[in-house]
Amino acid sequence: MSKLVIIPTYNEKENIASIIKAVFSLEAGFHVLIVDDGSPDGTAAIVKELQAQFPQSLFIIERTGKLGLGTAYIAGFKWALERNYAFIFEMDADFSHNPKDLIRLHKACESGADMSVGSRYTKGGKVVNWPWDRIFISKGGALYTQLITWMPIKDPTAGFVCYTQKVLATLPLDDIQFIGYAFQIEMKYRTWKAGFKITEVPITFIDRTEGVSKMSKGIVKEAMMGVWKMKQL
Repeated sequence: MSKLVIIPTYNEKENIASIIKAVFSLEAGFHVLIVDDGSPDGTAAIVKELQAQFPQSLFIIERTGKLGLGTAYIAGFKWALERNYAFIFEMDADFSHNPKDLIRLHKACESGADMSVGSRYTKGGKVVNWPWDRIFISKGGALYTQLITWMPIKDPTAGFVCYTQKVLATLPLDDIQFIGYAFQIEMKYRTWKAGFKITEVPITFIDRTEGVSKMSKGIVKEAMMGVWKMKQL
């Protein structure tokens, strides 16, 4: 077992079957783990139906209640480490991340990076279909994070990531403090502070066309305040 794509879900019935099939259509040997937080719309049931079609490569962890993005990924990371996956990916379910870019993220890690980040704000990256105010908040948050942490990553809140096994085996997963967008910053910050090599891979981020965004003011506030707390890690 080599490559595992972790996709957290909450009410993604419009997207889940299509995103899973898109990953498997790459024919690059990816496995998929869905971590579903008790979606009342039946997302988990759709995944379990698809398991009959992909019995050796599609897996699901079902949790009770909406427990947060960060805890979903931590559960997925531990599951992956127990099964000795060499490369572990984070990806959204809503096609804002192009599944074809998984291959580029994997190649970056195969070529020497310990973590590769699908970046909207490195040279060649871009955002499509976002309103100006959300772009302003996102880019401003990225600059704010760089200024406070000195972390040389242009897109610290990016959620399209490839980790090598050694990174996740080294980081203290039980000590990760944040569960929203600050989780993404913290994982990169801890990886950087541990001395691992991080490479940014330019991607085109396309805002979701199906389902409802999980962004909230609370998530943004957690990220803004969390950056200061990370300086103490």
